[in-house]
Amino acid sequence: MKRIVRPEILDSLPPADPRALGSRRDLRRLNRLMRHPAIMAEALAKNWKGPTPTQITEIGAGDGRFLQDVAQRIGPRWPDVRATLLDRQTNATPETLAGFATLGWRAEALVTDIFDWPQNPGADEIVIANLFLHHFAAGPLAELLRLVSQRARLFIALEPRRAARPLLFSRLLWAVGCNGVTRHDAAVSVRAGFADNELSALWPDWRGWRLMEQRAGNFSHLFIARKFDHG
Repeated sequence: MKRIVRPEILDSLPPADPRALGSRRDLRRLNRLMRHPAIMAEALAKNWKGPTPTQITEIGAGDGRFLQDVAQRIGPRWPDVRATLLDRQTNATPETLAGFATLGWRAEALVTDIFDWPQNPGADEIVIANLFLHHFAAGPLAELLRLVSQRARLFIALEPRRAARPLLFSRLLWAVGCNGVTRHDAAVSVRAGFADNELSALWPDWRGWRLMEQRAGNFSHLFIARKFDHG
């Protein structure tokens, strides 16, 4: 199946649009059905070596609830982590940010385009992405990965797996009550998803990193990039 990147409806809707609110609720439910928070937490625990990290940034973080779900699973082992939710829209509510504090984490929302990601003196230790990379065609995606490689010691991404079974599932989302925006965007997402070692091929520096790509669950694609000097 050829990779095709097309616009998704949710990306063009204002955050307060009822269709956008409903679609984000759908996405939280689908993330849990696909076990994305659990898969991400397991991948973080397995691939981070050494002391507890101090900083995790999620790019394309949306409303921040995904990283909060991950923090619920890994927070007892990783206390006092600073979480940055990077998105080009203001989607994370004060209540969501406050929810991180109950888990012992400190969270902030950074509203910016990923390509305007401000530089800081110390690189982010961990960067994650959930259902975000598939929005980009090969050229911009390669640049995005280059930016990540300059900041992260560990990068983990969960994306749609581009294959017949996930595409079939995307066409059946009416059965679990997903709205029209979610149903449209799900099929678009699968066709823009990844297979084999497509993300590894776009990573800027194979020599300094340990790269891994594999199927995750029934519908997802997992990519992990870990610096050699980090285990």
